[in-house]
Amino acid sequence: MPTWRGGLAVLLALALTVARLARHIHAVLAVTDSRPGGVLVVEGWAPDDVLQAAIAECQRHSYQRLFVTGGPIEKGAPLVEYRTVAEFTAATLLKLGMAANMVQAVPAPETRQDRTYAAALALQRWLLAQGGLPARCNIVTVGAHARRTRLLYAKVFGPAVSLGIIAVPDRNYDADHWWRSSAGVRTVLSESIAYGYARFVFRPPSV
Repeated sequence: MPTWRGGLAVLLALALTVARLARHIHAVLAVTDSRPGGVLVVEGWAPDDVLQAAIAECQRHSYQRLFVTGGPIEKGAPLVEYRTVAEFTAATLLKLGMAANMVQAVPAPETRQDRTYAAALALQRWLLAQGGLPARCNIVTVGAHARRTRLLYAKVFGPAVSLGIIAVPDRNYDADHWWRSSAGVRTVLSESIAYGYARFVFRPPSV
C-alpha cells in the first residue's frame, strides 16, 4: 500500500492528466482537415453561420456541387412546405445567395439513431446513382461534431474517397474554455461518448 504522500502524488498526477485532457479534448473533437475540391457537404441541421461558412468555402475553392444532408423535419412540418431538413436548408442556401445549379438536397430516411451515418449513406447512394463517388469530399459541420462526422462518412464512403472536414466554431460556448458553460460541458461530454460509440461499438447495419 502506498503512503499518504504516495497516494496524494497519484491523485495530483491524475488531476493534472484530467486537466490536460480537458484542455485538449475539444480540439481533438473539433478537428479541421480541409481537402478542397470535388464536392462540398454541409449537414442540414447546422445553424445559419455554418451555412455562411459553407458558402464562403465555395467562393474560395472550386467545387462540383454543394450537397445538403438531413432527415425529416420533426417539429413544425405542417407549417412549412419542406418535409426534410435537407430541403429546408437547401432553400436557405439559395436565399443566402447560392446558385440553384450548385445546391442539391439529399434527404435521409427517418431514423431514431445513427442519423449522421444514415445521412452519409443516403448521399453515397445518391452519388452512385448519378454516376459514381467523387475523388474528394469536404464536409462542413459544427465544432465538436466534426471528428465523429468524418469517421462515419469514412465508414460509408471507404478509402477511395479523400474526406476532408471543416469544423465551424459552435457559437453557444467558448471552445477554449468549454468547461465553463453548461452548453460546452453537454456538447463535449456527449460528443466524446458518441465518438467512442461510433469508433469502437457501432457496426454498420447489413443491407
